[in-house]
Amino acid sequence: MNFDHSYFYSLATDILMTPSPSGYTQAVIEKIATYAKELGLSAIKSNKGNLIVTFEGLDSTKVLGLSAHVDTLGLMVRSISADGTLRLTSIGGNQMMTLLGEYCTVHTRDGKAYTGTILSLAPASHVYEDCGKKGQTVDELMVRLDEVVLSKQDVIDLGIQNGDFISIDPKTTITESGFIKSRHIDDKISVAIIFTVFKSLLEANIKPNHTIQFVVSTYEEVGHGAASLPANITRMIAVDMGCIGKDLSCTEYDVSICAKDSSGPYDYEMTSELIELSKKHELGYAVDIYPFYGSDASAALRAGHDIKAALIGPGVHASHGVERTHIDGCVNVMKLLSAYLTEIKF
Repeated sequence: MNFDHSYFYSLATDILMTPSPSGYTQAVIEKIATYAKELGLSAIKSNKGNLIVTFEGLDSTKVLGLSAHVDTLGLMVRSISADGTLRLTSIGGNQMMTLLGEYCTVHTRDGKAYTGTILSLAPASHVYEDCGKKGQTVDELMVRLDEVVLSKQDVIDLGIQNGDFISIDPKTTITESGFIKSRHIDDKISVAIIFTVFKSLLEANIKPNHTIQFVVSTYEEVGHGAASLPANITRMIAVDMGCIGKDLSCTEYDVSICAKDSSGPYDYEMTSELIELSKKHELGYAVDIYPFYGSDASAALRAGHDIKAALIGPGVHASHGVERTHIDGCVNVMKLLSAYLTEIKF
């Protein structure tokens, strides 16, 4: 199976650079719907804003669900200070220390966008004795707007109010050595991976064994992304970031197969199938347990869906911070996913 790297990089860059913190995903979902249309696939939006993309297979009596989430970490305006800076609340599990000095954008309810910088409440070495100690919690952070504002009223006059979303500059970069560096690789990279697999199958005129319904979820980072699923899904593979670090065997060059995360073990049969396919096709892979992790599949199971579920993804370094993965890991996910779609029957 050949995978179009140029298509993958282009799609990944486009959606990585489109702001979409949980709850503010309309623009990126519209883009993904357009990508589905370009491939000739149907796409409908659920009430909560998830996108359901359907790829017809040889057998439509049992449907395989795929999921990847397009919502990201972000911030929201909690309050406006007297000096015209913004106080913050976190959307999702940000690593606060990585936000210091990052550029950001405030998105107002009337469609305006204002840039700014995330700083600690003691931002100047020449002024604050505790400068090096502040910025570890959200209560110690603020946004300095790139506007002439000297008071709370000046900010209000711009149209900024409590509850406005703030997106963090992803700084997306693709290196000549094949590394993809960006915030929000978790989990936008998996959306690009799945669409690249779909494009490859369509161009080769290959149908998957089972009809696929791909759930592009929009609230995963806050715990309920795929809590609702189309009723005909019987098996589900969540494609999300693979963990790298202490006591784990995965690297950025591998497809990670998660046997268990903090929600419990994934389906024995499906996980075993994924391991055997990885061995058969001589993929770079790792089987790991993720200590602090939940997925769209675990959200679906907690919601009561009667499904078998598994979890795979490319190894991603420094999750919930300034993340990085490699094209080799992404291609290994593409190969494993393609094999599962075309070789496994249930």
